[in-house]
Amino acid sequence: MNSYVEIDPRVCNGKPVITGTRIPVTVILDQIAGGCSREDLKRKYLGITDEQIVGVLEYCHSVIEHTEIELQAPTS
Repeated sequence: MNSYVEIDPRVCNGKPVITGTRIPVTVILDQIAGGCSREDLKRKYLGITDEQIVGVLEYCHSVIEHTEIELQAPTS
């Protein structure tokens, strides 16, 4: 976790959100995947900063980096 992302069971059912907001991390990721730039995001979600957007991406990187994936051999 970092200072830009928080998980609170009382906010958005405990989903990761930008700290101090109700903007879920997944919403930011979906917008970026859809082609939104940082400037687009800041226009859509007034008050968020470049630092928060980067913090969301760093949080996601950290989650992926620390995820163990177990591969199973194909069965015949």
